[in-house]
Amino acid sequence: MANITTTGFANEAVSISKSDTFNSTTILNGAALYVGTGGDVAVVMQGIAGSLSNDVIFKNVPSGTFLPIAIDFLCSTGTTASDFLKIG
Repeated sequence: MANITTTGFANEAVSISKSDTFNSTTILNGAALYVGTGGDVAVVMQGIAGSLSNDVIFKNVPSGTFLPIAIDFLCSTGTTASDFLKIG
């Protein structure tokens, strides 16, 4: 689960890289996402088995956007945006 305080706010922001390898080192545990440089963002939502066939692509996400969604993986395939932070 994401690192959320009892006040309901995240208390962690960590730079992450996109990857098509789904394992314990790339799982984001239901974190939200900050997109520094805009573009398309392909993710596997929290609780869905890690597979490129289960990803969701958010199209044309603007630079400086917080995606208030719970994700487990940030996929390389389908993602054109960059400069990501894991929030949670």
